[in-house]
Amino acid sequence: MGPRVRGDDRSRLFRFALGLLALVLAFATNSAPASAHPHVWVTSSSELLYAPDGALTGVRHVWTFDRTFSAYAVEGIESKTKGVYSREELAPLAQTNVESLKEFGFFTFAKAEGKKHKFLEPVDYFLEYRDEALVLHFTLPLKTPFKTKQLALEIYDPTYFVDFALAETEPVKLVGAPASCGTSIERPTDGSATAKQLSEDAFENGDNSTYGARFANKITVDCP
Repeated sequence: MGPRVRGDDRSRLFRFALGLLALVLAFATNSAPASAHPHVWVTSSSELLYAPDGALTGVRHVWTFDRTFSAYAVEGIESKTKGVYSREELAPLAQTNVESLKEFGFFTFAKAEGKKHKFLEPVDYFLEYRDEALVLHFTLPLKTPFKTKQLALEIYDPTYFVDFALAETEPVKLVGAPASCGTSIERPTDGSATAKQLSEDAFENGDNSTYGARFANKITVDCP
């Protein structure tokens, strides 16, 4: 059996982990002590979307959840074929998931020329179940599209409850960007070992509410 998740973690899982009571109960029935952060692992790949005039309009994410989390998340979902889930069967799950993202700033932070840029609610979202893992697809439109010579995009969970890693192959693509634009990425060191040295209380009392920032995945786009 996996680690038991304490009350505050169950609450956070309930909100982020697709709103499924079955997921919470599955964790709650385990007897082992709670493990320290992180609890969920996500592999991310992203497309940065540009308008014909060169303005950045949004970010399209594809997030693949770890298999253990995925198994808990789909527990209790009815499907025509055992172990196979269609987009339609996962649609309620996808809706609850994207609705919860706002609370966490969509785990996506854009900054250009010293200014932070906000995103609108996710659109064009859906879940698929592939290779025993849930994969969430969604697009974040920018509240105000903008042009810039340098964009800094970071993907991370400030509380480090969720560990994000950029995909090894094509972690970022530019779609419709000016030909002069190029990308560079900065992958963080694995913070799991360090985080596990801290107790759950160290995260729950708010002292480490921005702990995950030190393990942010950083994408830089330069458009000379």
